Amino acid sequence: MAREIPITKEGLEKLEAEVAELSSVRRREVAERIKEAREFGDITENSEYDDAKNEQALLEQRIAQLEERLRRAVLIDDTKLDTSAVSVGVIVHVKDQKTGDSRKFQIVGPAEANPTEQKLSNESPIGRALLGHKRNDVVAVDVPRGPKKKLKITKIETA
Repeated sequence: MAREIPITKEGLEKLEAEVAELSSVRRREVAERIKEAREFGDITENSEYDDAKNEQALLEQRIAQLEERLRRAVLIDDTKLDTSAVSVGVIVHVKDQKTGDSRKFQIVGPAEANPTEQKLSNESPIGRALLGHKRNDVVAVDVPRGPKKKLKITKIETA
């Protein structure tokens, strides 16, 4: 059985919108490129045709990947989020014990993780380390180089 992927309402809407865009608009564009390339004549030595067919294969692969994520998606109910401990869906504020830097992250499923938007996967090193901990806990996080980071949880809130 495929494992479930926790996802927020916002993440689910983005995923559905991307599938709809790729399935309709992009498919038509690629089909049109293939049709135009065929009109150039012999397709055996037609680089335009090869490029368009490769793009079509990548597009179909991406659509299949996104549809699989949608099948495995489990919506996180915002109304039932417990802010007494870190869980998928909450926003957690942490303070680095060494540098004093404060940051906040939303813990999300891997399908919508985006570190530039401060959305960390529950499967990432920091996300995994924070799960289940409560406010004022100090959590040691393994980092690729150097000593473990020590993060103090200062606040847990709903998104």
